[in-house]
Amino acid sequence: MKILKLMMLAALAVMVVTSCSQNNLRVKRGKAPKVLVLYYSQTSNTKAVAEEIATRLKSDIEEITLVEPYDTAFQATIERCKADREKGITPEINPLKSNVADYDIIFLGYPIWFGTYAPPIASLLDKVDLSGKKVVPFCTFGSGGLESSGQDLFERLPNTEILPGYGVRAARMDAMPKEVGEFLAASLFCDGKFDMPEPFPEQHPVSAEEEAIFDAAVNGYPMLNAKATTVASRTIQDGEGTEYLFTAMDMPREKKADMPPASEIKVYVIVEKGKAPEFTKVVR
Repeated sequence: MKILKLMMLAALAVMVVTSCSQNNLRVKRGKAPKVLVLYYSQTSNTKAVAEEIATRLKSDIEEITLVEPYDTAFQATIERCKADREKGITPEINPLKSNVADYDIIFLGYPIWFGTYAPPIASLLDKVDLSGKKVVPFCTFGSGGLESSGQDLFERLPNTEILPGYGVRAARMDAMPKEVGEFLAASLFCDGKFDMPEPFPEQHPVSAEEEAIFDAAVNGYPMLNAKATTVASRTIQDGEGTEYLFTAMDMPREKKADMPPASEIKVYVIVEKGKAPEFTKVVR
């Protein structure tokens, strides 16, 4: 579980940094390590994150592509993925142009599908040896998946160092550039001052006001049918905002046999000054 603790630690950092340079990366044997941003993107969200990271680090970048690309229609893509999963197969990817062996640090990007990294990443891991590398996962998602996908990478790559990662909801892409800068600084890929928020205090039963904040943040998202039970909060952004960590019960959305049972989840919600509450991620 070490990787999850590292990811949660990185997520706590709040910084003021706007740009980075590869010269500021962790030094290895007297020189800056070589970095590759490697990603798969289906809707261009992950591509946008990849390009932001590569631009800030002035690093090499390459997109993972499929021999037979997925359909652009979401439901068709999901159905193909389901069929492939049932058959135990992953999609064939085109050969990389980059020689991964030449790099020390790989930023590995993907959308979250079925609670973990998208199938093209599994195909990549079948073909490319990442032993001895440092891998920084980054992902885009509807509700969450950074922690679960990071743990899956940790288990899949026992000879690879999985560093803390970054994830962002597709609904919050406008916040991504600033968050990427903060994440890179928190992870010491950039110089810059930063403040670590206080840890969340002990949770307490939600009040009517806190329940209203939770409902406002999650209502309208079709993949959640959750009711908050307990909560903790802390100030962020130099006192200009509040972050809430809700514990909630996520109930089945429909009365179907294949619906997952009710489960306890963690939901992170931020309320910035002058803005409506929004959830940043769900940890299942």
